[in-house]
Amino acid sequence: MEKIKSVLLLLAINVILVLSSCSEDPENTSPGVESPNILLIIADDLGKDAIDGFPEGSIKPNTPHIDGIRNSGISFNNFWVYPTCTPTRASIITGKYGYRTDVKWAGDELAASEVTLQKYISEATNNRYATAVVGKWHLSGNNPTANPESFGIDYYAGLIRGAVDDYYQWQFTEDGSTSLRTDYTTEVFTDLSIDWINEQSKPWFLWLAYNAPHTPFHVPPGNMHSQGSLPDYTNGMDATPYFMAAIEAMDYQIGRLLENIPAEARENTVIIFIGDNGTPIQVVQSPYSASKAKGSLFQGGINVPMFIAGKGVSRNGTDNSLITGADLFATIAGIAGSNTNEIHDSKSFKSLLTSNSNAIRAYQYAEMNDGTTDAWTISNGEYKLMVNSNGEEQMFNLTDDPYEQNNLLNGMLNANETSAKLALETELLDIRS
Repeated sequence: MEKIKSVLLLLAINVILVLSSCSEDPENTSPGVESPNILLIIADDLGKDAIDGFPEGSIKPNTPHIDGIRNSGISFNNFWVYPTCTPTRASIITGKYGYRTDVKWAGDELAASEVTLQKYISEATNNRYATAVVGKWHLSGNNPTANPESFGIDYYAGLIRGAVDDYYQWQFTEDGSTSLRTDYTTEVFTDLSIDWINEQSKPWFLWLAYNAPHTPFHVPPGNMHSQGSLPDYTNGMDATPYFMAAIEAMDYQIGRLLENIPAEARENTVIIFIGDNGTPIQVVQSPYSASKAKGSLFQGGINVPMFIAGKGVSRNGTDNSLITGADLFATIAGIAGSNTNEIHDSKSFKSLLTSNSNAIRAYQYAEMNDGTTDAWTISNGEYKLMVNSNGEEQMFNLTDDPYEQNNLLNGMLNANETSAKLALETELLDIRS
């Protein structure tokens, strides 16, 4: 009888332990899920024409470390963001289109009431992850007293403003206070990232936002680039080698960052590298033009690089799925363990990291409002419709005309084009209603 009682007691204890362990996991997380580290690297003003891996542009920087990320993982060919940096960052960090947050142009401010990706991950995974943002913030205007940690981010250090006046003399913010720094921004952001990563004892999500290669054009430290001995830049000079040097210096620092992540942590890290909008007009390359680069809804302004590699990424090569910046919210949350495949305007494309699955979305959307031009655009991958608030429209066949030279609305649409336009208009109305 005593033996039977002991067995029953052990069974009861096991049941209690199982029920207890299950109750610790929030409803929208996967019990027992692996917890890879997540490194999101954002390059500022980097279009397809300014990086290897795409046919656009004839002058490319020397970027062995970024190339390594691309070559060991997936290059997304149809990744849409916004024409300027602030709305792109807002769409990623909230999973919402700009008209929902009222962040549609550089300098617009994100409301404190918005739930950020970092806060969402913390709540969805029972605080499983440490989170940090290092580098350019630019979601609080130029307010020097802004502290991104108030948005539910564990640690922030970097540049609150959208740009620096000088890469070697700039306002640095950490722990809610601002001071003058005189060392090279790209190197500082890397140092901060290395230090923070090596202090972590649990899985981490680091949002590393370089301000490079954004203006001002400058000469980076000579050991970080291969553009030769450049004189100080002055207006009127060819800015291209300075732009390339800034990209190469960023790549140098990305290499240093990866080398300083302990091997075990590095092997358990998924790396996402993106540009936040197209190349600026001063250095944009053919087949893009100054009127179809950064600041525009043309492909040169919103179709930018995205490379993903590392832990959990088993595919290699190019993926042509339609992806938007907002989709990074659900995707990164999913990598962190959330079971939410769709939230707000964000659709997870996590499945694409391991298989060439069904299309994630049938349409892409982007918009802008710079105070003068209020416009939006939508594409189904073949046709693209651009609409201005004053009623002007443009439509392009991206399959036959990928660089948008022929506005189909300048002539008579055939039956297929008419049908496509109606479908795009219907979807656009649904998105914006």
